[in-house]
Amino acid sequence: MKTTIEKKAVQIRTREGVVVSDKMQKTRVVEVSITKRHPKYLKQYIAHSRFKAHDEKNEYKEGDKVVIQATRPMSKEKRWIIVSRA
Repeated sequence: MKTTIEKKAVQIRTREGVVVSDKMQKTRVVEVSITKRHPKYLKQYIAHSRFKAHDEKNEYKEGDKVVIQATRPMSKEKRWIIVSRA
C-alpha cells in the first residue's frame, strides 16, 4: 500500500503600491491602485485600497513604491508586511 501526499501550492497574496503615510512607528499605510472596467458603460476607472503594513526598521518613507505580502494579524488592522521596494 503506497501513500502519496500531495502538497497543494499555496499562493501568497502580494500587492504593489505606494507608501502614503509614514507617521506611525513600524507601520506604513500603503495605497494600492487597481484599474477596473464598469460593467455597463465599459469605462475604465481606478479603484484605490489602503492597507496598513508592518515595517520593522522604519526604512520606507512616503512616496516609495513597495511590495506588500499578506501575513498573520499583527494588530487590529495590520495584516500585511512590506517585503521590498517595487
